[in-house]
Amino acid sequence: METTEKIVEAYVRYVKGWATIPNIKCPGQYEIDILAIDPASVDRYHIESGVSISGSYSKLTAKEYSDEKLKTWVKAAGQRRTVGYFVQRKFGSTGVTETLKKYGFLPGGYTKIIVSWGWESAAKEEAEKNDIVLWDFRTILQEIAVSSREKRSYFIDDTLRTLQLFARAVKFENNVD
Repeated sequence: METTEKIVEAYVRYVKGWATIPNIKCPGQYEIDILAIDPASVDRYHIESGVSISGSYSKLTAKEYSDEKLKTWVKAAGQRRTVGYFVQRKFGSTGVTETLKKYGFLPGGYTKIIVSWGWESAAKEEAEKNDIVLWDFRTILQEIAVSSREKRSYFIDDTLRTLQLFARAVKFENNVD
């Protein structure tokens, strides 16, 4: 599991209070990043993380997606930053949809979420057309910081514990402690 996926899972578990299952292998060499269920409402979420801070590839785009371009090394990174990539490969591939059904995630019965380091306005429109919610990774980090900064409890989760210590250090640095 990538670090950004671990951070998103920590956010979903400890800030949102949802139960999670990460890194679910699917037929056809696909993988679901995170499935989550809100125990209070029993709402279900399929969350895919596509976070990049690499210059021109940081924002999610509405550019046309192509399986052929994904296979071309120099074009692959840009293809993974398109809404179409998520629609077709991360949410819509047969291996993924069949696996989702095994977990009780039936079409129209769950929310699809893409986590990204921002997005172009056209990408937001494209996501909405495909019933996908966008979460900004930077906002997630801020919410984790605010939430964990105020808590004195010890988190066993290494990712959340690291973020909590960092948030408290920043608070101390700014003489807010």
